[in-house]
Amino acid sequence: MSRVERRSFWRLPLARGVAGLLRRLFFSGSQKYWERRYAGGGTSGSGSYGKLAEFKAEILNSFVRKHDMRSVIEFGCGDGNQLSLAAYPDYIGLDISKTAISLCKERFRSDESKSFHVYDPKSFVDNRCDFHAELALSLDVIYHLSEDEIFEHYMRHLFSTAERFVIIYSSDTNANGALQDPYIRHRRFSKWIEANLPDWALLERIPNRYPVDEDPREGSIADFFIYQKN
Repeated sequence: MSRVERRSFWRLPLARGVAGLLRRLFFSGSQKYWERRYAGGGTSGSGSYGKLAEFKAEILNSFVRKHDMRSVIEFGCGDGNQLSLAAYPDYIGLDISKTAISLCKERFRSDESKSFHVYDPKSFVDNRCDFHAELALSLDVIYHLSEDEIFEHYMRHLFSTAERFVIIYSSDTNANGALQDPYIRHRRFSKWIEANLPDWALLERIPNRYPVDEDPREGSIADFFIYQKN
């Protein structure tokens, strides 16, 4: 089979289905996936760069100024590129990838307003409230939480560390395609919050300025969801 023929073959629906099945069979979990990705020189993805990153920074920086937020904690800081556009007085960044945390520590080594820590969803305990902040952030993370147990831990940790507000930037649907990558799993997280966190209410939903249905190559499936503690 020639190179051209091989490329044509993998465009076929059956071939794509086989490829998707193989990816799912060899998928070893979200934590290992992201560590390998960053350790191999990968980034946090297109959502943390370019116009999408600028859109997110505009919304977040405006919210921090408007509500006079003095402290911010983020569950899933990634490689730090999104953070480079942020204006937060005091910031704690957590991530499941040791490599991502190392990248952030190096990038912001001279910024005393920021600290970074490796986050393990299964062993995270904060009885002394060392990891509390007025605002907790989750940006482009929830639809990457493939495992139910990890999702449950993550959501409870995210909201338990927030004193006033939680901002989530994610899809909010249970629609998942058979051919999608195994490290992506869309969730209707808003229903989970309604059922499990009665002390929190949705304050505002901000649609994405660049929705994926208008720009499949550079758009995003995520919107902003702002929650306030009752």
